[in-house]
Amino acid sequence: MNVRKLAVVDYGTGNLRSVVKAFEHLNAKVFLAQRPQEVQDAEAIIFPGQGSYDNCMASLRKSGLDRFLKSWISDNRPFFGICLGLQVLFEASEEGDLPGLGIFKGKAVRFSTASHLKVPHMGWNEVQWDLAQDHWAIKSISESDQFYFVHSYHVESNDPRIHLLKSDYGGTFISGIISQNCIATQFHPEKSQAKGIQLYRNFLENIC
Repeated sequence: MNVRKLAVVDYGTGNLRSVVKAFEHLNAKVFLAQRPQEVQDAEAIIFPGQGSYDNCMASLRKSGLDRFLKSWISDNRPFFGICLGLQVLFEASEEGDLPGLGIFKGKAVRFSTASHLKVPHMGWNEVQWDLAQDHWAIKSISESDQFYFVHSYHVESNDPRIHLLKSDYGGTFISGIISQNCIATQFHPEKSQAKGIQLYRNFLENIC
Protein backbone atom coordinates (compact mmCIF):
# COMPACT_ATOMS: atom_id res chain seq x y z
CA MET A 1 0.00 0.00 0.00
CA ASN A 2 1.31 3.47 -0.87
CA VAL A 3 1.86 5.90 2.00
CA ARG A 4 -1.17 8.20 2.11
CA LYS A 5 -1.30 11.74 3.49
CA LEU A 6 -4.37 12.15 5.69
CA ALA A 7 -5.70 15.29 7.36
CA VAL A 8 -7.57 14.64 10.62
CA VAL A 9 -9.95 17.50 11.38
CA ASP A 10 -9.20 18.98 14.80
CA TYR A 11 -12.27 20.94 15.89
CA GLY A 12 -11.28 21.03 19.55
CA THR A 13 -13.11 18.07 21.11
CA GLY A 14 -12.70 15.06 18.84
CA ASN A 15 -11.20 11.72 19.81
CA LEU A 16 -8.07 12.40 17.83
CA ARG A 17 -5.34 10.20 19.25
CA SER A 18 -6.97 6.80 18.76
CA VAL A 19 -7.97 7.68 15.19
CA VAL A 20 -4.49 8.95 14.37
CA LYS A 21 -2.88 5.82 15.84
CA ALA A 22 -5.19 3.54 13.86
CA PHE A 23 -4.22 5.12 10.54
CA GLU A 24 -0.55 5.32 11.49
CA HIS A 25 -0.74 1.57 12.15
CA LEU A 26 -1.67 1.27 8.47
CA ASN A 27 1.43 3.27 7.47
CA ALA A 28 -0.45 6.45 6.62
CA LYS A 29 1.11 9.87 7.17
CA VAL A 30 -1.36 11.67 9.44
CA PHE A 31 -1.49 15.32 10.46
CA LEU A 32 -4.03 17.46 12.32
CA ALA A 33 -5.81 20.33 10.58
CA GLN A 34 -7.77 23.22 12.09
CA ARG A 35 -8.03 25.49 9.03
CA PRO A 36 -8.70 24.94 5.32
CA GLN A 37 -5.18 25.92 4.26
CA GLU A 38 -3.78 23.12 6.41
CA VAL A 39 -5.70 20.49 4.42
CA GLN A 40 -4.55 21.47 0.94
CA ASP A 41 -1.92 18.75 0.56
CA ALA A 42 -4.01 15.91 1.99
CA GLU A 43 -5.18 12.98 -0.11
CA ALA A 44 -8.11 12.34 2.23
CA ILE A 45 -9.87 13.94 5.17
CA ILE A 46 -10.75 12.07 8.36
CA PHE A 47 -13.40 13.59 10.62
CA PRO A 48 -13.27 12.04 14.12
CA GLY A 49 -16.34 11.88 16.25
CA GLN A 50 -16.75 12.99 19.83
CA GLY A 51 -18.11 16.16 21.42
CA SER A 52 -21.05 18.52 21.28
CA TYR A 53 -22.84 19.04 17.97
CA ASP A 54 -23.17 22.82 18.35
CA ASN A 55 -19.58 23.27 19.56
CA CYS A 56 -18.37 21.27 16.59
CA MET A 57 -20.42 23.24 14.05
CA ALA A 58 -19.43 26.56 15.62
CA SER A 59 -15.76 25.61 15.34
CA LEU A 60 -16.14 24.57 11.69
CA ARG A 61 -17.92 27.81 10.82
CA LYS A 62 -15.34 29.97 12.61
CA SER A 63 -12.43 28.31 10.81
CA GLY A 64 -14.11 28.13 7.39
CA LEU A 65 -13.82 24.35 7.37
CA ASP A 66 -17.59 24.09 6.93
CA ARG A 67 -17.38 25.54 3.41
CA PHE A 68 -14.18 23.67 2.67
CA LEU A 69 -15.68 20.28 3.63
CA LYS A 70 -18.75 20.90 1.48
CA SER A 71 -16.53 21.65 -1.51
CA TRP A 72 -14.24 18.68 -0.79
CA ILE A 73 -17.10 16.15 -0.67
CA SER A 74 -18.87 17.79 -3.63
CA ASP A 75 -15.67 17.26 -5.64
CA ASN A 76 -15.82 13.55 -4.69
CA ARG A 77 -12.54 13.62 -2.79
CA PRO A 78 -11.98 10.89 -0.15
CA PHE A 79 -13.62 11.57 3.20
CA PHE A 80 -14.18 9.37 6.26
CA GLY A 81 -16.48 10.63 9.02
CA ILE A 82 -16.83 8.92 12.39
CA CYS A 83 -19.82 9.20 14.77
CA LEU A 84 -20.37 12.97 15.04
CA GLY A 85 -18.47 13.13 11.76
CA LEU A 86 -21.46 11.34 10.20
CA GLN A 87 -24.15 13.48 11.84
CA VAL A 88 -22.72 16.86 10.79
CA LEU A 89 -22.99 15.88 7.11
CA PHE A 90 -26.77 16.28 7.36
CA GLU A 91 -29.04 19.28 7.79
CA ALA A 92 -29.60 19.39 11.55
CA SER A 93 -29.52 17.52 14.85
CA GLU A 94 -31.88 17.36 17.80
CA GLU A 95 -28.77 17.70 19.96
CA GLY A 96 -28.17 21.31 18.95
CA ASP A 97 -29.57 24.46 17.38
CA LEU A 98 -27.01 25.17 14.67
CA PRO A 99 -27.55 23.83 11.15
CA GLY A 100 -25.32 21.03 9.93
CA LEU A 101 -23.27 21.03 6.75
CA GLY A 102 -26.36 20.03 4.75
CA ILE A 103 -24.40 17.92 2.28
CA PHE A 104 -27.08 15.25 2.51
CA LYS A 105 -30.79 15.46 3.36
CA GLY A 106 -31.83 14.34 6.80
CA LYS A 107 -31.14 14.99 10.47
CA ALA A 108 -29.84 13.34 13.63
CA VAL A 109 -32.47 12.36 16.21
CA ARG A 110 -32.20 11.00 19.74
CA PHE A 111 -32.96 7.34 20.41
CA SER A 112 -36.42 6.88 21.90
CA THR A 113 -36.53 5.70 25.51
CA ALA A 114 -39.96 4.12 24.96
CA SER A 115 -38.38 0.71 24.31
CA HIS A 116 -36.65 0.88 27.72
CA LEU A 117 -33.28 0.35 26.05
CA LYS A 118 -30.37 2.22 27.56
CA VAL A 119 -29.35 5.49 25.95
CA PRO A 120 -26.62 5.96 24.87
CA HIS A 121 -26.40 2.88 22.70
CA MET A 122 -23.04 1.56 23.80
CA GLY A 123 -21.26 -1.63 22.82
CA TRP A 124 -20.90 -4.07 19.94
CA ASN A 125 -23.45 -4.41 17.16
CA GLU A 126 -23.73 -5.87 13.68
CA VAL A 127 -23.94 -3.76 10.52
CA GLN A 128 -25.94 -4.55 7.39
CA TRP A 129 -24.04 -3.38 4.31
CA ASP A 130 -26.40 -2.41 1.47
CA LEU A 131 -23.62 -2.76 -1.10
CA ALA A 132 -22.61 -4.91 -4.03
CA GLN A 133 -20.43 -7.83 -2.97
CA ASP A 134 -17.40 -6.39 -4.77
CA HIS A 135 -17.69 -2.93 -3.20
CA TRP A 136 -14.38 -1.68 -1.84
CA ALA A 137 -15.74 -0.95 1.65
CA ILE A 138 -16.61 -4.54 2.53
CA LYS A 139 -13.47 -6.33 1.43
CA SER A 140 -12.82 -8.99 4.13
CA ILE A 141 -15.89 -7.80 6.12
CA SER A 142 -19.16 -9.72 6.57
CA GLU A 143 -22.55 -8.89 8.08
CA SER A 144 -21.80 -11.13 11.05
CA ASP A 145 -18.89 -8.89 12.05
CA GLN A 146 -19.53 -6.45 14.87
CA PHE A 147 -18.41 -2.87 15.41
CA TYR A 148 -18.28 -0.65 18.48
CA PHE A 149 -20.88 2.09 19.07
CA VAL A 150 -21.18 4.91 21.61
CA HIS A 151 -24.00 7.34 20.73
CA SER A 152 -27.34 8.78 21.78
CA TYR A 153 -28.30 10.20 18.36
CA HIS A 154 -28.65 8.58 14.97
CA VAL A 155 -29.31 9.88 11.48
CA GLU A 156 -32.65 9.68 9.70
CA SER A 157 -32.44 10.18 5.94
CA ASN A 158 -34.06 9.13 2.67
CA ASP A 159 -31.51 10.90 0.47
CA PRO A 160 -31.30 8.80 -2.72
CA ARG A 161 -27.63 9.71 -3.25
CA ILE A 162 -26.38 7.59 -0.38
CA HIS A 163 -26.08 3.88 0.35
CA LEU A 164 -27.24 3.20 3.89
CA LEU A 165 -25.57 0.95 6.42
CA LYS A 166 -28.07 -0.25 9.02
CA SER A 167 -28.05 -1.76 12.50
CA ASP A 168 -30.69 -2.65 15.08
CA TYR A 169 -31.21 -1.20 18.53
CA GLY A 170 -34.87 -1.34 19.48
CA GLY A 171 -35.51 -0.96 15.75
CA THR A 172 -33.47 -0.38 12.61
CA PHE A 173 -31.32 2.75 12.50
CA ILE A 174 -28.76 4.15 10.04
CA SER A 175 -25.30 3.17 11.22
CA GLY A 176 -23.37 4.60 8.29
CA ILE A 177 -23.52 5.98 4.77
CA ILE A 178 -21.49 5.72 1.58
CA SER A 179 -21.73 8.14 -1.31
CA GLN A 180 -19.00 7.60 -3.89
CA ASN A 181 -15.72 8.44 -2.07
CA CYS A 182 -17.48 9.70 1.06
CA ILE A 183 -17.97 7.17 3.84
CA ALA A 184 -19.17 7.94 7.35
CA THR A 185 -20.02 5.56 10.17
CA GLN A 186 -21.95 5.94 13.41
CA PHE A 187 -19.70 3.30 14.94
CA HIS A 188 -16.03 3.80 15.80
CA PRO A 189 -13.76 1.68 13.58
CA GLU A 190 -10.71 2.63 15.68
CA LYS A 191 -12.41 0.96 18.69
CA SER A 192 -13.64 -2.04 16.70
CA GLN A 193 -10.46 -4.12 16.71
CA ALA A 194 -9.48 -6.07 13.57
CA LYS A 195 -12.59 -5.40 11.49
CA GLY A 196 -12.50 -1.69 12.19
CA ILE A 197 -8.88 -1.54 11.08
CA GLN A 198 -9.88 -3.54 8.00
CA LEU A 199 -12.46 -0.89 7.10
CA TYR A 200 -9.83 1.82 7.42
CA ARG A 201 -7.48 -0.30 5.28
CA ASN A 202 -10.19 -0.64 2.63
CA PHE A 203 -10.67 3.13 2.63
CA LEU A 204 -6.95 3.77 2.15
CA GLU A 205 -6.71 1.23 -0.65
CA ASN A 206 -9.60 2.95 -2.45
CA ILE A 207 -7.81 6.32 -2.57
CA CYS A 208 -6.75 6.89 -6.18
